[in-house]
Amino acid sequence: MNDLDFMNEALQEAQRAKELGEVPVGAIVVHRGEIIGRGCNQPILRHDPSAHAEMMAIRQAAQHLGNYRLPECELFVTLEPCIMCAGAILHSRIARVVYAATDPKTGAAGSVINPFADCRLNHQTQVVDGVMAHESADMLRAFFRERRQAEKERKKTVV
Repeated sequence: MNDLDFMNEALQEAQRAKELGEVPVGAIVVHRGEIIGRGCNQPILRHDPSAHAEMMAIRQAAQHLGNYRLPECELFVTLEPCIMCAGAILHSRIARVVYAATDPKTGAAGSVINPFADCRLNHQTQVVDGVMAHESADMLRAFFRERRQAEKERKKTVV
């Protein structure tokens, strides 16, 4: 499998998040070509602000390997990681992050800030952006458009 195949798997996780009523972000962790962690956004469902797709996938991968360090792993995620997730990625020693769409409001892989580029940190993670960016961005735009439309409809029925 290649980056496109793995990002397609992450997009399937994003679709799962959407079906749960969450913002459609999905992530997978790959170790030596095998998917060992999957996650989709679930902060609303779990009442947990840390239940981002990346965090869920990293937790599952760490359990799979029996180690909190994931140095031979790659993370594929449909949206640029936030600062919380970037911290977890760096602390878990993930070797490579591949993300689809940029996040100009909270992106922590170059859009707003970039701890991955800070050579003062003791771990360096390679970052690749833009893999299937259009597909991910389209899914996010459609989700928020549908949410705004539903809110308009709800307001109409209340009045």
